[in-house]
Amino acid sequence: MKIFADLHIHSKHSRACSTSMDIEHIAKYSKIKGLNLVGTGDFTHPIWIKELKEKLIDLGKGIFQDKIYNQNFVLQTEISLVYTQNKKGRRVHLVVLAPSFEIVDKITNYLLKRGRIDYDGRPIFNISCRDFTKDILEISNNIEIIPAHIWTPWFGLFGSKSGFDSVKECFGDQADHIHSLETGLSADPEMFWRVSSLDKYTILSSSDCHSFWPWRIGREATIFEFDKITYENLINAIRTKKGYIGTIEVDPAYGKYHFDGHRNCNISYSPEESKKHNKLCPVCGKPLIIGVLARVEVLADRLEKYKLTGAAEYKRLIPLIELLSFARKKGITSKNIQTEYFDTVSKFNNEFEILLNVSEKDLKLVFDEQVVELILKNRIGKIEVVPGYDGVYGVIKPDNSNTINKKNIENKKVFSKYQKQRTLE
Repeated sequence: MKIFADLHIHSKHSRACSTSMDIEHIAKYSKIKGLNLVGTGDFTHPIWIKELKEKLIDLGKGIFQDKIYNQNFVLQTEISLVYTQNKKGRRVHLVVLAPSFEIVDKITNYLLKRGRIDYDGRPIFNISCRDFTKDILEISNNIEIIPAHIWTPWFGLFGSKSGFDSVKECFGDQADHIHSLETGLSADPEMFWRVSSLDKYTILSSSDCHSFWPWRIGREATIFEFDKITYENLINAIRTKKGYIGTIEVDPAYGKYHFDGHRNCNISYSPEESKKHNKLCPVCGKPLIIGVLARVEVLADRLEKYKLTGAAEYKRLIPLIELLSFARKKGITSKNIQTEYFDTVSKFNNEFEILLNVSEKDLKLVFDEQVVELILKNRIGKIEVVPGYDGVYGVIKPDNSNTINKKNIENKKVFSKYQKQRTLE
């Protein structure tokens, strides 16, 4: 069976997250999206872990289910490590998967010796990635550590603000215990393929969602295939690629850090344009926030469009509700858009089924010609996106402009509302 998994989410106890990110909402809306395995998020938080223990049924084999929607969960959290290495401040986010509540309790006890865990679902610790990995794996070698959204500027392994130039530089003698890397919204596997040192890693994609809506949860996901959903099968697929099929990605331009830029100055540049300006903002004169594409260019030892032999397949998919919003020129939270979304999804079981599989003939039974055309273009990665930058999401391209500028977006009020709906990546 195919498993559509989102292995990196947050709960209502993480900063800047919806207060409705509870088990019921996560389970319900992840099913609507088409996921059949989802992370719990935030298992170190004392209130959340208590709720998880009360509301999830242990199926055995490291997989849990909620009692209402029977969604499958795996115990997962994200840790923020902020420290100094080689006289440079480092900030790296790591996703952690665990096989049982017993192991989670041991991880929590370890972290309590190093700081607090009660103030945020994604707690911060002054521990190096190398030391954290060594210490955690001494608890259990069944724990999986996954560097999160590795290219993003602020908290990515390779991020421009505080990152490293290699996995080895970051994890030292523990690097062999890192088996996979998460793309983040602003990157996709093609960008990984340009860096030969990353060939051996399993590429994972997850939403890092802060709200339960289907345009957040599962917007990126990883596809596996095995007979039964177990923690052992999941970890084996991550570590050996056996049972690993590939990923679902948004167009990397959709992510908030694809291009270089300055949000406050409304400046967005490709890496080439950024170099022409000495990576300085022409409006305020301050350094630009250097995005994901530029970091890939720095580390790449292969040409653009390089295709890695034997690489897993992946799909670029913009969420369905974004397509509806674009077609109708209404915000994604408008009542009409949401009504259309949920009515049409209910006819086809889940959103992934519509985006990936429903025939053109059947799509035309429920969608008008414009939306059908967008869905079909979406399947083959032909939806053009104006690149995001410095915390601003990319948007579906409305005209021939190559730079994101509010003056170039049709219906400025819609654009403004559209951007305000965004949450942190």
